[in-house]
Amino acid sequence: MATIQGKLADSLLVLKQLQNKDGLAVLKSSEISRTHLERLLSHGFIQEVMKGWYISSRPNRAAGDTANWYTSYWYFISNYANARFGQEWCLSADQSLSLYSGNRTVPEQVVIRSSKASNNVVLLMYNTSLLDLKTTVAVPVYREPLFGLNLYTLPEALIECSPDFFRLDSVTARTCLSMLPDVADILKIVLEKGQTTKAGRLAGAFRNIGHTNAADEIMNTMKSLGYAVREEDPFADRSIIAYSRITSPYVMRLKLMWNKMRDTVIAHFPETKHIHTDVEACIKGIEAQYKSDAYHSLSIEGYKVTDDLIEKVRSAHWKPDADASDAGQRNAMAARGYWQAFQAVKESVKKILTGGNPGEVVGSDHGVWYRELFAPSVAVGLLKPSDLAGYRTHQVYISGSKHTPLNPEAVREAVPILFELLKDESDARVRAVLGHFVFVYIHPYMDGNGRIARFLMNAMLVSGGYDWTVIPVERRQEYMSALEKASVGGDITEFTLFLTSLLQKSSFTSPSVLPEK
Repeated sequence: MATIQGKLADSLLVLKQLQNKDGLAVLKSSEISRTHLERLLSHGFIQEVMKGWYISSRPNRAAGDTANWYTSYWYFISNYANARFGQEWCLSADQSLSLYSGNRTVPEQVVIRSSKASNNVVLLMYNTSLLDLKTTVAVPVYREPLFGLNLYTLPEALIECSPDFFRLDSVTARTCLSMLPDVADILKIVLEKGQTTKAGRLAGAFRNIGHTNAADEIMNTMKSLGYAVREEDPFADRSIIAYSRITSPYVMRLKLMWNKMRDTVIAHFPETKHIHTDVEACIKGIEAQYKSDAYHSLSIEGYKVTDDLIEKVRSAHWKPDADASDAGQRNAMAARGYWQAFQAVKESVKKILTGGNPGEVVGSDHGVWYRELFAPSVAVGLLKPSDLAGYRTHQVYISGSKHTPLNPEAVREAVPILFELLKDESDARVRAVLGHFVFVYIHPYMDGNGRIARFLMNAMLVSGGYDWTVIPVERRQEYMSALEKASVGGDITEFTLFLTSLLQKSSFTSPSVLPEK
């Protein structure tokens, strides 16, 4: 007679066969027997999304943990739409543009267009929903390869998107405009359909981003064929990045985000008259912050650290080869790694304070910080040395966040752009706030991104005369919420104000150097 464990193993084998390449499963109740379904559901290996639909899950997930849903979201949308509508469906033009631009943020409501739809709103998990809209489908449909989503083609999406899209999501709109090699496909569509208003809107959009040749070609072609066209700029502001043809949407998105957000940072982050002229005093001040910084930064990441543990690793009494109890402690590994990384960061700060370009120094040294952060885990065999070689090679997700970090290929395009932006940025406030934000937005490593982003932030703060600033674990929720608003909504205001609230008053009210503590 099969044991309970044996029966569960049989059910898990069935679930495994339904998993995709990323180890996720989206299943209909008709695809699995009732016995297996109820067994997997009762043990927490699947979650119900809506009646008759489930996604794979983790049994030990906390109540209200959204990570599993956000990870599975686009796979679910694709599977659900294919099951209901066959291939006769597509996402809206607005959502198509977001995905083309590299933005895979989970929307509050996704619109699926299909002639087979019934104009119903379907409630999904965690305050998300799906509207199936009975209407025409894009022709032709572009089959997105990662999730199997049906999208508008890029030229048609720019034509058919809502007029407000250019104003409400200017970063995405400008990114997509910059991806087009020419306007031939746009002209073909608007001429066939006689879409003069949309032609004028796109001509104005191209002129806004500095692509005057495209704007002129649209206007001249339409007029030469007898169409009365009035050019109209759909953006609420002028572009501040000169047009350039791009092959990577991620590169343009980061540049546009940076330029859009920097004015907000400057408006809300106080200036300082500090100049760290005494390098030795500055470094001593940073060293005095180590204990507090280590405790709070590690605690934000969920490690359990104590004063005794921090002192143990700082005083070199931590001996993983000789002390089995240390070697088995995840918290000790993290604490020792933080100490080693902190020393490397201090060396980087010295380079900056003695004339190094902050962006260049951190661009060169952040890999050293990362390796030091996890070197103790390599020393005791928890990680392989190859695990510390370069950026991640797998997709990662952030627990509880709607934001999906860049895919591994995009990381290699985006990280050099971040450090190029830091190198060229003259304002330390912008380097600190946006350096931190963009680093976690990219999430270049499998682990340690938050800690390295806080190191980066502080190196940039010190480069501008500010004090080393600790983000307290007691304000973790506020911190994460502000980052989420910037990542998902594109608004850096809350994060800027949050960091500003942590600054020591002496950082911007007195011209003295950082004091010894």
